[in-house]
Amino acid sequence: MNEQAIYGFLVSFITVLAITPLVIKFAIYIGATDKPNNRKVHQKIMPRLGGLAIFIGAIAGYYAGGLNSAPLTGITIGAIIIVAIGIIDDIYELKAKHKLAGQLLAAIIVAKTGLQIDLLNIPFIGEFDINQSIAFPLTVLWIVAITNAINLIDGLDGLAAGISAIVISTIAIMAGLNGNAMILTLSLVVLGSTIAFLFYNFHPAKIFMGDTGALFLGYAISIISLLGVYKSVTLFSFVIPVIILGVPVFDTSFAILRRLANKKPISAPDKGHLHHRLLSLGLSHRRTVLTIYLLSILFSVAAALFSTTTIWGAILITFGLLLLLELIAEVIGLVHYKYRPLLFVYGKVTGDPRYVNKPNSNSINKN
Repeated sequence: MNEQAIYGFLVSFITVLAITPLVIKFAIYIGATDKPNNRKVHQKIMPRLGGLAIFIGAIAGYYAGGLNSAPLTGITIGAIIIVAIGIIDDIYELKAKHKLAGQLLAAIIVAKTGLQIDLLNIPFIGEFDINQSIAFPLTVLWIVAITNAINLIDGLDGLAAGISAIVISTIAIMAGLNGNAMILTLSLVVLGSTIAFLFYNFHPAKIFMGDTGALFLGYAISIISLLGVYKSVTLFSFVIPVIILGVPVFDTSFAILRRLANKKPISAPDKGHLHHRLLSLGLSHRRTVLTIYLLSILFSVAAALFSTTTIWGAILITFGLLLLLELIAEVIGLVHYKYRPLLFVYGKVTGDPRYVNKPNSNSINKN
């Protein structure tokens, strides 16, 4: 393995371990705290500027890993904008439209540097060059979507950090096996910061990552995966990062469906996310997080198999994942307590009244 990649990982890891206690004190001092409300699981005021420690660790690892000599200026500027938005939001709570405007600015800067989804590699079919008029907005959409997807799953101690670590680890392994030093180093730098932060963020957490951390990790994952599909450094097809990011993509997609089904604005917060529903089924805080970790690992394994299998294997993996996700959504009431088409069909075929009769609205999500 590249020595600089190892240095980058170790420096970012040690930096976050050392600096997080200081960030905790700083967050409390400036009032960057998270107060309990009817949507949140925690019951006490918590410092929420943990993303600042992750970012500082990533900067330290960035230089230790020799990435400062790589052409990453646009990416770095975008990261600074994202972190600045997160810090301001963690202190003053920005409106959603202002956060989105900052994310769009960061994404546009990155896309303007030429780092775009300019090649669509579809497994077993072939490669297709994407026209600039499509590549630019597609790249901006990808960065903003993944940045927000990580933010949306940040609802329990260690959840967003753990899922991010699993996603980044998967990309790092694939980069290492394919000999892509830059993506490997960049992945390990962010991974070192994220794992170290989990020592303070896993249940019971001493600090939350806040929007500073969730937005930065989402941005970092979007950029690392974008590098993987970029024509000049192709690591995997466009399908692979979508599978690796299965958990946040799944939760975000069903959150949109849920809000549309309940005639609520897409940006409206609720308590219907995957982790909320698992908690409502009686799982403990820690078991809920570990269950979602296992689901994320399943997606990572599926992505690795997808990249090496035959066309029929790929079809089987895709169908299996979609079926699993649909069943999970119906069983836990991720969209609406009446939404369970597959279970209804199963009940009709088997004669099981549990899935044919109207579900108990007291035990299944109605939000």
